Amino acid sequence: MDTHELLAAIHPLVWPDTEELACGEAGHPKGHVCLTASAGTGLPALREQLSDRYGEPRTLVTDGRVDPVACERTGLPLLAPFGDDVIEMCAWAVGGRWAGCGTARTRDGIRPVVVIAERAVPSSADLPEDASWVDRVVAVTGWVADRPHTVDWAAAEARLGTALPRDYKRLAELFGRGAFDGYLQFYLPGDRHSDLVEHSEWLARWAEVHGNRLWEPHWPYPAPGGLLKWADSVQADSFYWLTEGPDPDRWPVLAYEDDGTAYRFDGSTGEYVHRLLTDPKQPFSTARHFRAHWFQRY
Repeated sequence: MDTHELLAAIHPLVWPDTEELACGEAGHPKGHVCLTASAGTGLPALREQLSDRYGEPRTLVTDGRVDPVACERTGLPLLAPFGDDVIEMCAWAVGGRWAGCGTARTRDGIRPVVVIAERAVPSSADLPEDASWVDRVVAVTGWVADRPHTVDWAAAEARLGTALPRDYKRLAELFGRGAFDGYLQFYLPGDRHSDLVEHSEWLARWAEVHGNRLWEPHWPYPAPGGLLKWADSVQADSFYWLTEGPDPDRWPVLAYEDDGTAYRFDGSTGEYVHRLLTDPKQPFSTARHFRAHWFQRY
């Protein structure tokens, strides 16, 4: 298969993750599918295409050396079909599947390999009862926070004129820019694509001209008790804090559908994200669509 054919074959195998994976390669274990890449397949171009679709990959193997940090709670099933013959391998988590591409030594020499493998469902069930909601989000996505995202919180909060919820800040630092389950995307201070501070200022200016018809009876922050947007979705849903009261850690969440229907959640940002991922009764829940959850880093 060439790059175009590989991309067309990969997507239905990983999303939704309902098709049984059975490889036709002799001697290969169950729980994966190897896709045959053409000899001339350019791995850099394929990696770029997969990254555009599924986010930043995790590099599991480079020049035959396995990265134990990258492999922690990650795509080891991608390596199983080739064992020590893997030369390089990158991995993307998508729901209950891993997608991987790299090179391996085979009977036909060194060739490009593309593998779709089963992914163990991450869970927060084994955490202690007093675990934070942020720790639960990390566990349920199987996230490895190997590269913390840096934010100048002091500058952002000074410009906003308010502190921000502590668990939102910790989530932002652990995960960075990206989307939970390919759906929920944070606004982050300093992000050139979705800057929380600049967007807040823009909404306030917009409301001065057009009024608050999009959020009635509320107004955007910095109006007293106003709405401060912290996330949106790929389907144009919007997520705000209702900045009522002096303690940001007690601000409720208001989630808006694109038609203006609003749902209130009285809990922390971390709890809201965890319940959105795991509780199918929660409005906007991704648990109705995915059995395993992930974070797609942009």
